[in-house]
Amino acid sequence: MDTLQERLGEENYQKLIKIDNPKLNKFIATYIELCNPDKIFICTDSREDLQYVRQESIKAGEEEELAVEGHTVHFDGYHDQARDKDNSKYLLPPGVDLGPNINAMDREEGLKEINPIMKDIMQGHQLFVRFFCLGPLNSQFSIPAVQLTDSGYVAHSEDLLYRQGYEEFVRLGQSARFLKFVHSAGELDERNTSKNIEKRRVYIDLEDETVFSLNTQYGGNTIGLKKLAMRPAINRASKEGWLTEHMFIMGVVGPSERVTYFTGAFPSLCGKTSTSMLPGESIVGDDIAYLRNVDGTIHAVNPENGMFGIIQGVNSVDDPMIWKALHSPGEVIFSNVLVTEEKGLHWIGKDAKEPEKGLNYSGEWTPGKKDENGNILSSSHPNARFTLDLKLLGNVDPKLSDPDGVLVGGIIYGGRDSDTKVPVEESFDWVHGVVTMGAALESETTAATLGKEGVRKINPMSNLDFLSIPIGRYIESHLDFGAKLNNPPSIYCVNYFLKDAEGNYTNDIADKAVWLKWMELRSHHEVEAIETPTGSIPKYEDLNRLFREVLSKDYPKENYINQFSVRITENLAKIERIQEFYKTKVADTPQILFKVLEEQKQRLIAAQDKYGDYISPL
Repeated sequence: MDTLQERLGEENYQKLIKIDNPKLNKFIATYIELCNPDKIFICTDSREDLQYVRQESIKAGEEEELAVEGHTVHFDGYHDQARDKDNSKYLLPPGVDLGPNINAMDREEGLKEINPIMKDIMQGHQLFVRFFCLGPLNSQFSIPAVQLTDSGYVAHSEDLLYRQGYEEFVRLGQSARFLKFVHSAGELDERNTSKNIEKRRVYIDLEDETVFSLNTQYGGNTIGLKKLAMRPAINRASKEGWLTEHMFIMGVVGPSERVTYFTGAFPSLCGKTSTSMLPGESIVGDDIAYLRNVDGTIHAVNPENGMFGIIQGVNSVDDPMIWKALHSPGEVIFSNVLVTEEKGLHWIGKDAKEPEKGLNYSGEWTPGKKDENGNILSSSHPNARFTLDLKLLGNVDPKLSDPDGVLVGGIIYGGRDSDTKVPVEESFDWVHGVVTMGAALESETTAATLGKEGVRKINPMSNLDFLSIPIGRYIESHLDFGAKLNNPPSIYCVNYFLKDAEGNYTNDIADKAVWLKWMELRSHHEVEAIETPTGSIPKYEDLNRLFREVLSKDYPKENYINQFSVRITENLAKIERIQEFYKTKVADTPQILFKVLEEQKQRLIAAQDKYGDYISPL
């Protein structure tokens, strides 16, 4: 306490000791001494304190104000534009093994490596001590979190993305079980971006529920409460019997203005954001969900309060809600886009003419500019982002911060699949859905992202990159969770990327609105379905009616047959891929997974013997 009083000064010290939590004090004092900042600011929930953080970020050159009121832009370093998967590791005590798919190292070795990196890393910087709450305030879903960062940009971003938690820490006092985050951008270059990228580290200490993020500014590595917080939250949830998922939460409007809430997990570039932001529906969250058993039913909350979204491709036609927010006054942080002389913005896929020059993550930019390897640089980075509070969106759901969460009526899994899965399908039951739609979720890579198109990657529940427990245990957690529910909601899978024999998509972009409306009706048992070997699919007459009601267009029976025919050979091949993955890559796979997959395989073979390789839904 003497250290804190000396380093904080009286005003900041009084703010801190209002929170009665010795563990918190020790944590803060430890890293003040190790990182040695020049100045320290304890931030409360007051408007004045939050405004101070924003102004300090602008003053330090981490953000620059734009033409639209409230808008700012931030640039990350040229080589600091994405999550650093290689240097993101779990620190594990002896005897703990998360399996070969998860990047980890010995805890003591990791701490010995990063403690010298942290020594005096904040010299010349101001330390912001931030308090947040993951999930609604004063709720069984809530997880308090404290962030130490010397980046005003990171602190400001978190103000938009999370619920302020200072008063929550005061209320909880010594009972708070909080997550801890330590971030430093490290030494900065002439553009105020992290200089020592070779010493970039993102280490997650599961034992102490602490995340260290060093020598980086990119939000995915530094905004600790986002994907970094998912790791300890998944670990905690597994021990306590709830779920931390990489899912959106949205409200789908049904008959008589009824709202049914769905969660959905999709790998990148598979339609996750576009689904959660469909016009006419409401959004609770676009990225992460906490799911709990409340009186035998699933309730979900969004631990976040904002959106850290990829801006590439955002346009006025496909993304009207986001587009409006990005062009209206209000607090929005743009990162790694192109800034014009008039302090306007451009990004890849924006429906506007590309400027002839501007400033971007590479410095001064003109069309045709090349990098050191001779590759042409785009006007904005493909991973350029926007950060905003969800309240800026016109379709935000009124239950966003309901401490009880929302009742989940259905769970959706979606992937990019050109030749196997139908556009929408319902599982037979919870176990069948967890296994054949969640654990078996796979998606094809795109040429734009990985340079090789059509490679299928298995990604259980679209959460593989963030797992902090073995894959088998993760699947077991889902099975156990469902077993304790009174009446588990239906699990669905969707596929917006099915192609015909000529390589053309069988769906229009807008068709996903119809699949959602059908799932909403099914969740209330208001339409029947056709049972196939892999799940239940819509009847033609129901889809035909919904296409007219929702999209005001005809739905030819030919389209229905093309989209919903069961592709036996392709489905059998998928089962073989999934079985091989779990037999060779996952040591602790629950045996029920192989049983359910084998049963599906035998149903497919029986149908093949009776109808052939390609079975019409009729």
